[in-house]
Amino acid sequence: MINFKLFLKGAAMGAANVIPGVSGGTVAFITGIYERLIHALKNIDFEALRLFFTCRFREFASKVDFHFLVVLFLGVFVSILSLAKLLEIAFSRYENLTLSFFFGLIIASVLAVSRQISRVSLPVILFFILGSAIAIGIAFLPPAQPNESFIYLVVCGVVAVCSMILPGLSGSYILLLMGNYLLVLKAISSLDLGILAPLAIGCVVGLVVLSHLLSFLFSKFKDATVAVLSGFVAGSLLIIWPWKTTLTEIFAGEEKAIGYVWNFPEPNMQFLYSCMFIIFGFLLVFWMEQKSSTDK
Repeated sequence: MINFKLFLKGAAMGAANVIPGVSGGTVAFITGIYERLIHALKNIDFEALRLFFTCRFREFASKVDFHFLVVLFLGVFVSILSLAKLLEIAFSRYENLTLSFFFGLIIASVLAVSRQISRVSLPVILFFILGSAIAIGIAFLPPAQPNESFIYLVVCGVVAVCSMILPGLSGSYILLLMGNYLLVLKAISSLDLGILAPLAIGCVVGLVVLSHLLSFLFSKFKDATVAVLSGFVAGSLLIIWPWKTTLTEIFAGEEKAIGYVWNFPEPNMQFLYSCMFIIFGFLLVFWMEQKSSTDK
């Protein structure tokens, strides 16, 4: 039987990954499933494959937490396929309000993630600063041009899924920087397997490699790891800043983002609406965190 709450958490992760600047990993973190997800992905190894191909399905399912992964990623994929067009429209027509909502989500996420640090120390603070600096540095990278080559799409999949699973680093924003965000978004809407197949290969490779690394880091250096991830989330606030101007140019007949100019908000009705959406996003995360803690 499908765990509907887990399905909804997957759907929230999928929705977050569609918007540049928002991370599905952040949603996994604040809903309390992040470490379970990392450990489940880590267990997909040669031993798991051996169990699967020798038809020992019950042992395989137990080893990789199969039901958890299936329900979670079912929510992710259903959300991406159903919300990609809707969120694309919201982002293009109501960019400021959409970004304001996600800005509030991320502010609350910084607090939610950082609370998992057991003891604050100078090294932990330095790791937090390092994570913030990396995320801020990514914000200033200029976007590349679209590239449909098989190898480049595989690399896009690897890099994008790594950033999707890391709280605060947006897979969609990484795809934008790599030049293939619009290409992938259209491929999802039209189910273009020529684009989606190599991207999926890269995603699988990236998930397996990163999950092993993160599982090791959580087991050996949890506070430092959480501090870096909290820094990623905090630094991503610059990427999602609602009052920025998008610099564009026409490439192959289509308008393409090439960078941003960050502005201070003007005190008007639009600013008031934006603040309301920020508060709504913040309270939504607060509610999700409280709900998650009572479900444990």
